[in-house]
Amino acid sequence: MGLKAIFKHLWGVKTSEEETIDPMKKFLIVGLGNIGVKYDHTRHNVGFEVVEALADKFDVSFEPVRFGHMAKFRYKGRLFMLLKPDTFMNLSGKAVRFWMTKEKLVLENLLIVGDDIALDFGTIRLRKKGSAAGHNGFQNVQDLLNTPAYARLRFGVGNDFPKGGQVDYVLGQWKEEEQDLLPERLKKAAEACLSFGMSGINQTMSDFNGK
Repeated sequence: MGLKAIFKHLWGVKTSEEETIDPMKKFLIVGLGNIGVKYDHTRHNVGFEVVEALADKFDVSFEPVRFGHMAKFRYKGRLFMLLKPDTFMNLSGKAVRFWMTKEKLVLENLLIVGDDIALDFGTIRLRKKGSAAGHNGFQNVQDLLNTPAYARLRFGVGNDFPKGGQVDYVLGQWKEEEQDLLPERLKKAAEACLSFGMSGINQTMSDFNGK
């Protein structure tokens, strides 16, 4: 058995031979983004990059699943499910609702990760609930779950664009100076996602907001 296979066995996809996880110890971390090569590494896809950074930390791979791609790992008695929806940003809630229902997850164990132009580049802000603030991915999750009371991690992408240039900006590539700093900021955001499952939203907000 190779090293990656060993990690998958220890942290990865649950099999029928493995002990069933208490629903209160299962966490769904959803990175928002759009599928397709033209959207890779754009600001609007930073949600994908955050969950990818967490998957890399635990050496697990994303596999095709219903409504997206998912990586799983176990850590200290908890099961983390990392989801990249393939429904496109505007229909992200479809994937979220499906997996919440399938895994019988409680709303408190859901974290949605997406970009935010109202925050400076690399800034992390977690909230227990809130408005979508014009973000179509957050809005669709709210619409399909029928509540704004879900935890979200917003990753700042800045707003250095002219009037009317928001769409091109968020669908654009990172600047060279941002690319240099991005790995460290993605690592910090991934750590916040892990903390959400281990320490809860209140402690995670205290430890990571604005950091």
